[in-house]
Amino acid sequence: MNSFTGNDAPHDAQAPALSMEHVTVRYGNVTALEDVSFILRRGDQAAVVGPNGAGKSTLFNAVAGIVKPTQGRVKIYGSGPDRHICIGYVPQRNRIDWRFPASVFDAVMMGRIGQIGLFRWPNRKDREKVRGALAQVDMLDLADRPIGDLSGGQQQRVFLARALAQEAELLLLDEPFTGLDEPSRQAILTILQRLCAAGATLLVATHDLQQAGELFPLVMLINRTLIAYGPPDQVLTSETLGRAYGSRLHIVPAEQGELVLTDTCCSGGRVPVE
Repeated sequence: MNSFTGNDAPHDAQAPALSMEHVTVRYGNVTALEDVSFILRRGDQAAVVGPNGAGKSTLFNAVAGIVKPTQGRVKIYGSGPDRHICIGYVPQRNRIDWRFPASVFDAVMMGRIGQIGLFRWPNRKDREKVRGALAQVDMLDLADRPIGDLSGGQQQRVFLARALAQEAELLLLDEPFTGLDEPSRQAILTILQRLCAAGATLLVATHDLQQAGELFPLVMLINRTLIAYGPPDQVLTSETLGRAYGSRLHIVPAEQGELVLTDTCCSGGRVPVE
């Protein structure tokens, strides 16, 4: 990963990849996030979990600069998100209009706009970056296919390829595994492992508590405010989960210090606890 690109704000080598400082986001009279503070270091990998309506998407929008905090500050490598093109944001699939008439190649090329500039044409280097990104996610053979004709797993690969072509260093993935079959999920996880090996910083929203606890070194538990943040065994406890999910969470003791979780607003599973 590059430290920064020509069109990107310079990165402070001593600053965290991402920091939120007492961030509150309100939509009219509705508070979506309240007084949220945390730090992600370069190369960190964190899952964001919480019930429906907890503010996970709002958190991602604030990091990406789509939503401005009502209070507090978001910093990417030491400066505001609006000054950075190093943020790769993969939104939820159900929030994208897949009827948009674009090929796979064109969709990935959109990730190069920050590098190219709005009123310039892609050059040979840009096209090579796009082809290389598509090859990394095993989608080069479908480069000319309309994105609306792809399966869910293929569409997610396209958006990851766009982040790769963008040369993103901070990746925000909002529910990337929702609706995917197991082979597609494993393919996406393999791609994320490659990105991490290259030094990317990951923030991944998921409703699957078991997946968060097993796959990510850090877990962020939110319900409008930050309930807990740290290693899974310190975050996914009966006390913190009860605070986040309330009566919607049913906790049943199981063998070997595990909890069996069932919830109408998230996937159940077994989560190891102390």
